[in-house]
Amino acid sequence: MLSLLQKVLSVPNSVISLSEIAGSPSILRAGASLAPGVQELFHRSLSIREVDAGSTAAEEEELKSLSNAYYDCERFGIHFVASPRHADMLVVTGPVTRNMEDALRRTYEATPEPKIVVAVGDGAIDGGIFKNSYAIIGGVDKVIPVNFYIPGNPPSPKAILRSLLEIMQVINKPVSM
Repeated sequence: MLSLLQKVLSVPNSVISLSEIAGSPSILRAGASLAPGVQELFHRSLSIREVDAGSTAAEEEELKSLSNAYYDCERFGIHFVASPRHADMLVVTGPVTRNMEDALRRTYEATPEPKIVVAVGDGAIDGGIFKNSYAIIGGVDKVIPVNFYIPGNPPSPKAILRSLLEIMQVINKPVSM
């Protein structure tokens, strides 16, 4: 567990560009190569808790598509959980509204260490089209620390899955000390 925490803390915040996602290998090859690493690193599977901090539900629809038969993220050892206490990763969508600020913070605090936070969509990254609204605090990083960003409005399920697999590759790299 300590080595996983060291890996997470040693990884700088990074934005995965859409051009990098488009140029990466096929989902099947990437997923097949990462499945053993996910199983080893997270003891069988990566558990994700999704938090809607105020989005338009477009990102949620794309995330929901990851569980359908076409994308089937379960085959790569990635699944969604209902409780942050069972999560390895928080995936946050939408700009953080004033009403959701406390709930997001409590969800983050309930997530066990090491905490991996991914902001999905333009709204979660910087507030998107709702930036500077009286009801919006801003991007997720204004409330909790964010490790990775997946841009798009909304990003496609393929882009999200490839990004999650790339994040697993980054986390799975050996720590040099």
